[in-house]
Amino acid sequence: MITSHEIHTRSESFMKLRPFALATALASLGLALPAAAHFLEILPQADVLPEGGDVRLDLTFTHPFEGGPVMQMERPAAVGVLHGGEKTDLGGALTEAPQEGAMAWRLTHALDTPGAAVFWVAPHPYWEPAEGAFIAHYAKVVVDSYATGEGWDAMVGLPVEIAPLTRPTGIWAGNLFSGVVTKAGEPVPFAEVEVEFVNDGRLDAPNEAFVTQVIKADANGSFHYAMAFPGWWGFAALLEADDPMTSPEGEAVPVEEGALIWVHAQGAGN
Repeated sequence: MITSHEIHTRSESFMKLRPFALATALASLGLALPAAAHFLEILPQADVLPEGGDVRLDLTFTHPFEGGPVMQMERPAAVGVLHGGEKTDLGGALTEAPQEGAMAWRLTHALDTPGAAVFWVAPHPYWEPAEGAFIAHYAKVVVDSYATGEGWDAMVGLPVEIAPLTRPTGIWAGNLFSGVVTKAGEPVPFAEVEVEFVNDGRLDAPNEAFVTQVIKADANGSFHYAMAFPGWWGFAALLEADDPMTSPEGEAVPVEEGALIWVHAQGAGN
């Protein structure tokens, strides 16, 4: 039996641990930790390049609304761009860009021809002891070169992926974004989609319920969400992979595959 004094004493020590270690330690005491949505960000400095040119993208594994913490991200298994019907491997363009003592990544790519470019990243699955699962989130973002609006709905062919029904570039804040959750190219009925805003400190959540918005796709895998504020929004459909992996303890555990798409909402006068 653990007394309240022991819980208080141990909690003071646990607060000094990294977030994942903290979650595991609290779980060992039977204490609940508020759920925190992990999002793999792949964010360009702009979603539309009116005159083409270079675009820089930052790849970070973090909690967007809460502004962190930044979590360790090993070099992605693959990163690339789909532009003009052709895929280009961008692994060689990745450079280390650590934040808050954790590894993050950055790349720059030239968009010299018109049309939408779909940038994507496929990470290595990582073990999350607090959830008893491996996690692999496949993230993408669309950048419109020369503001043509062409090719924005091209699909990369990731294991899990969101197909946009709304053009994900040139969107005003307050507009509705719609997409279809897919797995192996097929719609996923009633998939759960988490939504987070990349908060730069402008917003204070009244409570934990406002940090991560949750919606469900319909029977056709389609979902809709109105982006209330200007800035970047992440849509993450969390699905279980068909095959389990082996945990560090040698047990078969599930793999959470996330289909992420990032969409920028433009505010008036910005």
